[in-house]
Amino acid sequence: MKFQIIGKNIEVTDSIKGEVEKKLSRMDKYFVIDDSVLCRAVVRSYHVGAKVEVTIFTKEMTFRAEVHNPDLYAAVDLAIDKLEGQMRKLKTRMDRTKESDSLGRAIALENIVEEEEKESDEEVVRTKSIYLDPMSLDEAITRMEALDHSFFLYLDSEDNRLAVAYKRDDGGYGVIEAENKIA
Repeated sequence: MKFQIIGKNIEVTDSIKGEVEKKLSRMDKYFVIDDSVLCRAVVRSYHVGAKVEVTIFTKEMTFRAEVHNPDLYAAVDLAIDKLEGQMRKLKTRMDRTKESDSLGRAIALENIVEEEEKESDEEVVRTKSIYLDPMSLDEAITRMEALDHSFFLYLDSEDNRLAVAYKRDDGGYGVIEAENKIA
């Protein structure tokens, strides 16, 4: 796995880089490792505490965890714990649905133990462009959880319509589907 350690409001010294890479290398066992697997850690320092964002990019899926903690190294440990929880959840879902064969090529499933109102005058600060692969609702929810996002935009493979899967505040998931089909 390739590592990229980025510091925001903090200088990433060799000792910080080495310790973060050592801790993140625990995640190697969960992936079929080749040159395409990249692990990016963004560490931020605040007046009180630190924030660590860990993103692991594979050809098939992206995993992400974000943790705030008073101690930088504890934040890295907690982010890894969060990613391992996502991996366990993913394995359980894949075992149950028997779908997402493509994910199985990127993830070493045998190493996984089974088992979270804006004002109208705000400006757009980020725009993201994505390519939508057709997928089932189960795969969309799996990818949403792996990214640790509250929603996920996808192209439904059953009816070729745009849809958004989202986590509901009262528990469970919801889906918003477009009424018009993509030609």
